[in-house]
Amino acid sequence: MTSQPRPPFDPELEAVLPVLDGLVPKNVTLDDVDTFRALTTSPPIEETIAGRPILHTVRSIPGPVGAPDLTVSVFERTDHTRPGPGIFHTHGGGLIGGDRFVGAGVYLDWVERFDAVVVSVEYRRPPEHPDPAPIEDVYAGLVWTADHAAELRVDPARIVIAGESAGAGLTAGLALLARDRKGPDVLGQVLMYPLLDERNDTVSSHHDDSAGTWDRTSTETAWDAYLGARRGTEGASIYASPSLATDLSHLPPAFIDVGSAELLRDEDVAFASAIWAAGGSAELHVWSGGFHGFDQIVPAAAVSRAATAARTSWLERLLRKG
Repeated sequence: MTSQPRPPFDPELEAVLPVLDGLVPKNVTLDDVDTFRALTTSPPIEETIAGRPILHTVRSIPGPVGAPDLTVSVFERTDHTRPGPGIFHTHGGGLIGGDRFVGAGVYLDWVERFDAVVVSVEYRRPPEHPDPAPIEDVYAGLVWTADHAAELRVDPARIVIAGESAGAGLTAGLALLARDRKGPDVLGQVLMYPLLDERNDTVSSHHDDSAGTWDRTSTETAWDAYLGARRGTEGASIYASPSLATDLSHLPPAFIDVGSAELLRDEDVAFASAIWAAGGSAELHVWSGGFHGFDQIVPAAAVSRAATAARTSWLERLLRKG
């Protein structure tokens, strides 16, 4: 398929794009992994939480059988005393980059607003650690969180899984894996512009990507690194690429949001539609003019504030039911 015209960017967001040029990685290849990781490493978390009533604890937990231990960060309010919601977070970064503090701007607000305990996991990354290492690490982290709910002062009936971008794709795979393994009960899943489909062949995936943030070359690199020779074959796992799943029944309620002007739009819309077709619950928002990660890159824009408010409202309603 040739390049397709994309919808226009929101004017507030478009005005920021020249500033992002050179700061947001584009056209990433496997030769660029080290550079990409340097650009997607978060600032020190101590700077992020400075002045906020939030306690940060680093824990080493068991990894999957035969694999190394994992590092997780646990965030809670300094006045957290009784069991509250637990949010297990999986970070974005194109699968090959990022760290467990990507997305902190979102999940730290949940800590304060909902008196939630957030566990954010540092999973092994491709290409050094292709599928199934990342999803198995994420599953091990969720199991640990559920098993240690009492110690963490988490209500085991109110554990939500959440992630952004590649981390949201892993989160969607985690919901499938927890269902199929009869693992920890999950109250809901928050999927922020998830990377879901290794086929990368929707109309929006072929949008003109000369402007914006995440681009087609980088998507191809992410999937090649993650799946290797299994990409495009029957060996590609539904837990790595949830869009391949033919059974989306009996999944926890999902919140899915995405920008109208980003390459992942159509696979995210299709995933929500497939959940509905299976009789499940999904709330879908397609934000007009949004590029990939717009709400975290330009949080003060009107469309970003609307996106944040909708996500927070859904989570508030979900936790009230739990």
